[in-house]
Amino acid sequence: MGIIIEKATFEDAAEILHYLKQIGIETDNLTFGAEGLPITTESEAAYISQIENSCDEIMLIAKENGKIVGNASLSRLPRRMKHRGDFSVSVLKEYWNKGIGSQLLLEVINFAKENSFEVIDLQVRSDNLSAIHLYEKFGFKKIGMHPAFFKIGCEEISFDYMYLKIQ
Repeated sequence: MGIIIEKATFEDAAEILHYLKQIGIETDNLTFGAEGLPITTESEAAYISQIENSCDEIMLIAKENGKIVGNASLSRLPRRMKHRGDFSVSVLKEYWNKGIGSQLLLEVINFAKENSFEVIDLQVRSDNLSAIHLYEKFGFKKIGMHPAFFKIGCEEISFDYMYLKIQ
């Protein structure tokens, strides 16, 4: 069937939370682990409904045969930073290196262009070379590094700050 990229709907809320718990188990590249996020299905559904027609935020999901295998989001920053958006993306480990991250990122960039974003910001583990390669492929530039951005157990993990100037 192939991968389908679509906007998340409130009906996807429970499956999104299940997906997030699964990726939290699979990787240490995220702000959470196996515990997932402390969000109820009802609050996730309400959030998705709130942003459904927004020009300031988008949540996309990648599905294969109805199963969520990836997601991405972009959220406009407030006030004097409203020309910028904060980006995040994740893909189930078994689907890494299959172009899903690229598909999601392309859709987010198109949304940003259509809605007058000027800059997309992101943070990425400094040692996540696959993700950094993906971002650089789309024109993101490294603008700094934050040492000890994460701490998992006793291990301090550095992150790179990257940005894309929307043309």
